[in-house]
Formats: sequence, C-alpha cells, structure tokens
Amino acid sequence: MTNTEDRRQRRHHREFRIEEPLWGAEERARLRELADQISTLLAATTGSTAKPDGPRLSESDVAVAATALWRARKKLTGAQDRVAKQAGRYLSASQEALDAAGVLIQDHDGTDFDSGLALEAVLFQDEPGLTSERVAETVRPSVYLAGRRIQMGQVIVGCPVAPGTTAKEADAEHH
Repeated sequence: MTNTEDRRQRRHHREFRIEEPLWGAEERARLRELADQISTLLAATTGSTAKPDGPRLSESDVAVAATALWRARKKLTGAQDRVAKQAGRYLSASQEALDAAGVLIQDHDGTDFDSGLALEAVLFQDEPGLTSERVAETVRPSVYLAGRRIQMGQVIVGCPVAPGTTAKEADAEHH
C-alpha cells in the first residue's frame, strides 16, 4: 500500500478500513491483464449493436402495449382532476420512452380517408356536413416500430351525405 493509500484508510475507523489483498505479484499481474482484456472488449462492443441478454418482446406485444397506452391517454384527454393529470404525466413519460425506443403510435382522427391507405375501415357512417370521406374515429391506432408497421389501424369513416338525402335514407342505403 502506498503512503497516500495508507493515509486515506486511516481517515476511517478501524472497523471500516479495507485490508490490502493477500495476493502475490503473479496474481496481481494476472488481474491487471484480465482487467485490460475486459476494457478492450468493452471498448470494441460499445460501438456495435449488441443483442440484449434478456427476453425480447415480440412485435405484437409492443403493439398491444402501445395501443393500451394510446387508449389510456385518449381517455384522460381533457380531464381536469389532480389524479388524472398525474396519470397523464406518467403516460406521457411512457410515450416518451416508446418514442425513444423507435415506437410510433399514429392516431388517425380527422384525417382524410382514401381506400388506398393502410387502414382497416370497420364502419362507414354518413355524416352531414362532410364533403369527403374522413376518419371520424380511430378504433385502434397504427403502430410502427423503427419505421415499419407492426399494427394496422382500424377506423370508423365518416362519409358525406348525398345532396337531397336525409341521414335516415342514407343509413338505409348502407344496410
């Protein structure tokens, strides 16, 4: 032990002092060698994309979690009580974590609908005042992982009512 190390140890009570290891010169050299090898390995793998050791989530698990988060945030939108606001902050933090992991949750409410979009229309309903087909409600959001769609969104599409047609007549035409 060097003089400086000895002084540092003496700052503490005797019970808390760390004894010098009883290793010989060979063992210390081997320990330094192993530490250098580990440092080299860590430096080499830091830049690479190492696979995690733990279990991986499937894409469907990610989609289910993202959808549950989206539904919870949608329910709390506009809530003013203290508990709802706190829950909203937790959900926002979860959303940020998913964003950082490359998960995008896309809500389609209010967007123009076209049959060529990668959306599943579960219902078409007539809505007075519309001039073109528009997503009236998102039933299930589209979810993307690293830019690749892992869940197709489901929507209810609002359709314009033909001029001179009542909402009841238009509804009867669809059924």
